[in-house]
Formats: sequence, C-alpha cells, structure tokens
Amino acid sequence: MNVVTNFKWIEAANYDEMSKIAATIFIDHLKKNSETVLGLATGGTPEGFYKELVAAYKAGEVSFAQAKSFNLDEYVGIDPANESSYHYYMDHHLFNHVDMKRDNINLPAGIQSNLEKAAAEYEAMIKAAGNIDIQLLGIGGNGHIGFNEPGTPFDVGTHIIELAQSTREANKVYFDSIEDVPTHAITMGIKTILSSKKIVLLIAGASKQEAFDRLRSRIVTEDFPASALHNHPDVTVIYTDVK
Repeated sequence: MNVVTNFKWIEAANYDEMSKIAATIFIDHLKKNSETVLGLATGGTPEGFYKELVAAYKAGEVSFAQAKSFNLDEYVGIDPANESSYHYYMDHHLFNHVDMKRDNINLPAGIQSNLEKAAAEYEAMIKAAGNIDIQLLGIGGNGHIGFNEPGTPFDVGTHIIELAQSTREANKVYFDSIEDVPTHAITMGIKTILSSKKIVLLIAGASKQEAFDRLRSRIVTEDFPASALHNHPDVTVIYTDVK
C-alpha cells in the first residue's frame, strides 16, 4: 500500500558531504544529550561517517564519554578479534579513537552456545536502555536493513537470520573467499529498528539505485525490508550518486 511518511530526503553532492551531514546530525544530538543511546551500523557506506566523528572528537567538538551504543548486527561464528568481524570494524573505525567507555559499547554476540538466548538478551538490553535515540542505517541492494533479508516479518525483535546469497556475495570483499562468508548473522529486528526515536539512512552509489527507487516509491512490503521505515515518524535519508 502507499503511505504518507515523515521522511526527510537530503541529496549530498558527494560521498564526503553525505558523511559530514550524517555526522553533524549525530554530533548535534550528542551535544544536546550527552547520554544519547546510539544505534550504529557497519559496512563500506558508514566509513566516512565514522571518520568525521573521530575528527570531531579529536578537535574537541564532541564527547562520547556518557553515550551508549548498540550495533545492528554481527556475523554468526566469527570471533570478535577476527578482522572480518563487526567488533573489529567498530574498534578500527570508531571506538579505539574516541572516549566512549567500553562498558557502554554493545554488539550482538555471534559466538554463543545458545544464539537464540543471546538474541533475546540483546533485545532486552536495548529495551532496558530506553531504546535507541538515534539509529544509523545503510541499505542492501535487496533492501535489507541490518541483516533483515526480504521476507523478514516487520514485527520481530533481535534474531538469527540466514543471509541471502546476494548479501554474502556483496560482503565477500571483506573475506578471502565466498566460502569464508558466514551463512548466518544475529541482527536487530525491524521491530527493534523501528523502536528507535530517530533514524538516519545513508544511500550511496549506483549499486543502490534500485533500492533507492523502491524506497522512493513508498510501497510498504515485507519483500523490501527498508520499506518498513515508512512506518516510522522520523527518518532522514541522505543520499549521493543515485538519481
């Protein structure tokens, strides 16, 4: 169905400007509330965003000392110390360079004997923190947000998901071969994402053109997970290099 949404669309001149705009939104949020609960994402698209946050911290413009963070997802079966893990990614791109307290940093646990229990515990931690204040998202070519693949119900919380082959192919650049890309991940559910008070979605590059067009269509369907964002009252989409 078609719905009316409170989307704000910002077209950036280039990738660097997109990253700077997004970082400014988060920095302004932290300045207003030092105890902000941040929802963070990984992948190629947010790297410039994290570079801007680190630069702002080093310039004395922002502090993360009282903030708390929750990451969207993590691969199942990948050790946190592995360079392909999202734990490693976040340390490399942000946490090792700012003053966020380790006790306030949270990522899903991809290595657990009981993954379903780990997912339920992560969901409970997010709720106990009062839910995410401001959530960063990217989008997959097939419309996934977090690792919620097409067909994922909109009403599920943090859960274990089998990754689509297209997602594994897109992520193989971070591994030695496609065989090394995990088949499953633990991810915030769409319900969890929609519980965030504010959402910032980054879209960059021609490979995301189809996903961008489908999102602009405002048609909400579980076949396109990002369309669930049209059910949220405060979404800012910052995009570049797409028509």
